[in-house]
Amino acid sequence: MPFVSIEVRNKYTEDQELALISAVQSAISEAFQKPDDINVRLFAHEPHRFAAPKNLTQPELYTNVTIDCIMGRTLETKRKLYRLIVNHLESLGIPKDHIKILLRENKKEDWGIRGGQAACDVDLGYAVEV
Repeated sequence: MPFVSIEVRNKYTEDQELALISAVQSAISEAFQKPDDINVRLFAHEPHRFAAPKNLTQPELYTNVTIDCIMGRTLETKRKLYRLIVNHLESLGIPKDHIKILLRENKKEDWGIRGGQAACDVDLGYAVEV
């Protein structure tokens, strides 16, 4: 059930936006071994409202991915996640060094799901400790 934000400063077509969302969604699904229930949003900023590092060769392709999820993944799973996201986005033309990823983890009790229940009180239907 990760909540994901992809922030870009480039104008993409609808098909390109859907490809970006799908790339990140599939990377998370593979790394976390969870095939569904991933909430992904894409935000396209005007370049003057989203500063990019000065050293980038193509600053218009600067991309931030922020993932909020329940804590419990191993360091190796997180490393796999980062590699998969970068590889999937690179296949869409975004240079590896133009991608930043922030993973924020929260306790199960910090998630209100399934009609207002704390995630620690329900069977999630998948393992978080992968």
